Amino acid sequence: MVDDFSDFYSSRKDRVLRVVGAASGGRDAGIEDAVAEAFARAYAGWSRVSRHPDPTAWVMLTALNIQRSWWRRIRREVLVSTFSDPAPVADRVDVPAAVQSAIAELPRRQREVLAFRLLGDLSPAATAAALRISESTVSVHLSRALATLRARLTPAADEPAVRAPRDAVDQAARAAGR
Repeated sequence: MVDDFSDFYSSRKDRVLRVVGAASGGRDAGIEDAVAEAFARAYAGWSRVSRHPDPTAWVMLTALNIQRSWWRRIRREVLVSTFSDPAPVADRVDVPAAVQSAIAELPRRQREVLAFRLLGDLSPAATAAALRISESTVSVHLSRALATLRARLTPAADEPAVRAPRDAVDQAARAAGR
């Protein structure tokens, strides 16, 4: 059991961190703790989690829920200090800053679908199951998210062309089979 979980953790921890980081909309505080807690819960219930149709999706959703709960709690408290992580999670993900900013502005559900599908490399069915929505809803949210990103990241006719962000969005869309 330990070796099985150890292999699972080693091969998926970075991917889960990327997905939760992207799905959280740029709220880097608490992401690493949420992912660690999700993996701890998976380990504690590994006999059950390993039989889940997609254990990776289970961990991703658990981490996202933990992170959301953390933010709900922290919003009620008065912050007495700032978070000063020198390398936020979003900076460790190989996504251009303009794309990260545009993703952070997407509605929550679109961010989650985009993160699970493109960064998490989950199928539409696995994404739907993890987020507890239908596959068609996954497709709609992904399509809207990509359209919004293209619109925000495509320069106007009078602006100098900067192709990297649009290319990154198009490449992500191709990878998703769009």
